Amino acid sequence: MMKGPEMELKGQVALVTGASRGIGAATAEALAERGIKVTVNYHKSKEAAEKVVANIKAKGGQAITVQADVRDNNQVKKMVESTIRDLGPIDILVLNAGAEVPWKAFRELTYEEFENKVMGELKGFFFPLKAVIPAMIERKKGCIVGISSGLSRHPGFGFSAHTTVKSGVDGLMKSLALELGPYGIRVNTVAPGLTITDATSWLPKERIEGTAQATPLRRVGQPDDIAGAVVMLVSHEAGFITGAYIPVCGGIQMI
Repeated sequence: MMKGPEMELKGQVALVTGASRGIGAATAEALAERGIKVTVNYHKSKEAAEKVVANIKAKGGQAITVQADVRDNNQVKKMVESTIRDLGPIDILVLNAGAEVPWKAFRELTYEEFENKVMGELKGFFFPLKAVIPAMIERKKGCIVGISSGLSRHPGFGFSAHTTVKSGVDGLMKSLALELGPYGIRVNTVAPGLTITDATSWLPKERIEGTAQATPLRRVGQPDDIAGAVVMLVSHEAGFITGAYIPVCGGIQMI
């Protein structure tokens, strides 16, 4: 039985974009474990999203899947409408969906690749925010968490497009924290370090091990590590935290 702080979250509704696998899936499941009703958004991975929902329901939670390309405004509006209809007004928005990362030196990067990454991912933040914020303002409550990357402040070779868009995410989240604070809406950013997901499966084992050895906690991240930071930020105990940039990286990038 949930007691104390967890009761503060029970019955709230969260929309998690890009939640079929990796950080998004772990976040959806972690929120559901706190009694939050969750929309698991996916673009193409229907089977994976349904598995996340099945895991949530097996533990007594409540969740639905909603297909939507978050770069498409009309699809996003329908996703939000479905969430409200089936679960209720949205209290928590976790912006996790991201475009594929083109890993190559800038001199080899085409403008099309750069634009697809930067503008595609920013659309994936912009449209859900536009769809969800008005109701949060009306209700004078809400919590928004954007998933950025440690690369936004500490670039890595070959990640110029990724660094650019995540820097944009950081700026957008800070701006919204300023604008929405008077309405009781908190906006924060979680910046993962190297985290083992499908998106990083291509990295050489030597690079992963090297990063782990350079990290004070002597390991790289797991999706649950990032999910834990999101849960912390949406909790009642974090009620006076907004505009924050939280690196979840085992200490390798200290501010």
